[in-house]
Amino acid sequence: MRLRAATAADFGFIRSLTGNPDYAPFIGDDDEAQLQRWLDSPAARVLILDDGGGPEGFAIFREIGDPSGRVELFRIALDRAGAGRGDAFFAALLDYAFRDLGAARVWLDASAENARAIKVYRRAGCQREGVLRQHWWRPCLGRSVDLHMFAMSRAEWQARRLPT
Repeated sequence: MRLRAATAADFGFIRSLTGNPDYAPFIGDDDEAQLQRWLDSPAARVLILDDGGGPEGFAIFREIGDPSGRVELFRIALDRAGAGRGDAFFAALLDYAFRDLGAARVWLDASAENARAIKVYRRAGCQREGVLRQHWWRPCLGRSVDLHMFAMSRAEWQARRLPT
């Protein structure tokens, strides 16, 4: 899977995913001004999955450069959910975080109602570290949802990459 840095030209694609009603319960939508702030921030990376046929997904990392070495995988989405690419895309993002960003730890959260994403994170070896009950207000649902907190350490990532 090929990841590349996003540009302002990708904002339409990103917004098409974050504004998709199928994703609305699971992912927030940001305007172009916020996306530009992330592009400009040394503490963030906006990546596009693009294997040569145009964008297929995106991800946003935050907290890059934090003294603790933690990096947050803040947002992740594919253009076609359930198409069998989630595991490979997520693995590529973990590789990028540990290899290219030098992360000591990658953390993320997921709506408790996003069973597909939670399965991907667990299959990748992320550990569920807790639940924030009724934490995230989702206007599209008219209620708050639980957030599951996940993380992987560099040592866990390295152990999964070693041949068995």
